Amino acid sequence: MTDPRRLVDKLWAYCDVLRDDGVGVLEYTEQLTYLLFLKMAHERATRSLAPERILPAQYDWQRLVDASGIELERRYTEMLVGLAREDGVVGTIFRKSQNRIQDPAKLQRLVHDLIGKEHWSASGTDITGDAYESLLSKGASDKGSGAGQYFTPRALIQGIVDVINPTVDDTVVDPACGTGGFLLVAHEHAGRAAASMTPTQRTKLRDDLVYGYELVDGTARLAAMNLLLHGIGTASGDALIDVRDSLVADPGRRWSVVLSNPPFGRKSSVTTIGADGRESREDSAIERQDFAASTSNKQLNFLQHIMTILGVDGRAAVVLPDNVLFEGGAGETIRRKLLTEYDLHTMLRLPTGLFYAQGVKANVLFFDKRRARPGQPWTDKLWIYDLRTNKHFTLKQNPLRRSDLDDFAACYGTGSRLNRVESERFKGFDLSELLARDKVNLDITWLKDDSLTDLDNLPSPDVIAREIVEDLTAALAEFEAVAAALEAQLGAASD
Repeated sequence: MTDPRRLVDKLWAYCDVLRDDGVGVLEYTEQLTYLLFLKMAHERATRSLAPERILPAQYDWQRLVDASGIELERRYTEMLVGLAREDGVVGTIFRKSQNRIQDPAKLQRLVHDLIGKEHWSASGTDITGDAYESLLSKGASDKGSGAGQYFTPRALIQGIVDVINPTVDDTVVDPACGTGGFLLVAHEHAGRAAASMTPTQRTKLRDDLVYGYELVDGTARLAAMNLLLHGIGTASGDALIDVRDSLVADPGRRWSVVLSNPPFGRKSSVTTIGADGRESREDSAIERQDFAASTSNKQLNFLQHIMTILGVDGRAAVVLPDNVLFEGGAGETIRRKLLTEYDLHTMLRLPTGLFYAQGVKANVLFFDKRRARPGQPWTDKLWIYDLRTNKHFTLKQNPLRRSDLDDFAACYGTGSRLNRVESERFKGFDLSELLARDKVNLDITWLKDDSLTDLDNLPSPDVIAREIVEDLTAALAEFEAVAAALEAQLGAASD
């Protein structure tokens, strides 16, 4: 039996060898992705039962095995160039691919030993998938790689997916999918009922349940491979990851479930390249007719985009930072729309210390889309669960576990929301009360922070320092929103 931990340790150890050649964690994982795909394609083409060739012969793994030294490097580079022109999953994985391993001896060890000696197809998609997912997780924890920005803690994803409860009858999308965490867990959750599914439902579960959008080529290829290794989609089928900027336009498609943790960067920007070859980035407001407000705030734009792509009777869960709850101007306009035209029924206030991105206080907004009924708001009551006050987590020493979300899941419930019961951490707020708040501010707290009064039981200094940074970051965000609003008013007055 193949042990995923052994595979991860074996592959990760070689990453340290390649660091000396300037190959970073993400680049190394990319090279593994290319080679894994080629090896798996070869295994499927040469298996005794129902062999399947998914790549042309010139891209066969055996061509790499038969070469060494400079010839191996040349063949590998040529194969990457050709594979980048292919369609479907192959094109997504090899899009703009390059050989980053300049030492032929190290490339040969990867081909012959680390990848070549393992049988990646027969050991089961769950084993290889778990190994690959663990590798991505290790990459996210590497501070120098920057990969953490694409990684949402698995325990949080599981808690969110459990209460949203996607089934094979749903269609699930993540418009900022990173390495595909939400899509994997949604598929796994729906797949628990696979034994009772019809053949048609099983095909849908594999090929049409989940779909993702990712802006960054390198991250998109990791997501595509992650799905494939978990038995989602087929190597010869259509790509389930679309490499594009989700915010640019309405895709024209609607989904019954949207799950997402959009990037924490506040600004949407456009990169232009001048005649001298220099790049410049300009903050830009997204102009879309289907958006209630134009803003350069990326999180507010993702929220509007998710509101757009959610189908009637669909349900969404989206991780967003605190500034979305209180920012004025466009923020207020969007919150009013969310409360009146959608059913914003639940908010989970997240504790600090969950994300690799520093200085972030975040929440999960849960809302449903209903058929339009002008003059009659859909939100009746917003229930807020406070998992932040007097809770302290860290990425390594005290990470969030799925069990930490058990009480939230119980409060969320599976039946009618009319049956919800208030508790110390779970309170409901009527729509009239919310709309009456200044700027429809949803940044609501009611629990007493014990650390403010219990001087004998203060958190550790590193936790206190991190919370100070996060508070200052949130305050700066609010000041920035005020400054932007004043600039807009002055600009309008001068016109």
